[in-house]
Amino acid sequence: QVQLVESGGGLVQAGDSLRLSCVASGRFGSSSALCWFRQAPGKDRQFVASISGPGFRTYYAEYPEAVKGRFTISRDNAKNTVYLQANSLKPEDTAIYYCAASARYSGTLDYSYWDRASYDAWGQGIQVTVSS
Repeated sequence: QVQLVESGGGLVQAGDSLRLSCVASGRFGSSSALCWFRQAPGKDRQFVASISGPGFRTYYAEYPEAVKGRFTISRDNAKNTVYLQANSLKPEDTAIYYCAASARYSGTLDYSYWDRASYDAWGQGIQVTVSS
């Protein structure tokens, strides 16, 4: 099994930045695609960003709001860690942020990176609250 633990969330003001981290352990392979989703109160869990195992392919949400340009996903395979740098935060970014890993996809070939079903292990989530 793969265990994922997020950190770095908290309460910030609009315009601030945060860097979320997620450390993987257990039967985790550095070739696994990793991603971030988020879930706001009363809404479905939504895709935010994904990154391939080698780290050279990244994807960002374009709906309901484009995050590319404000958010950057990266990974350090030596540390089994994926990051989400979130800049210029807005109140609508308030959500629980989850990282997830795919046991089936490395992300080097096309796959449904936006689909929760593509990922097999999930972290517990971490709260990010952006005040106006």
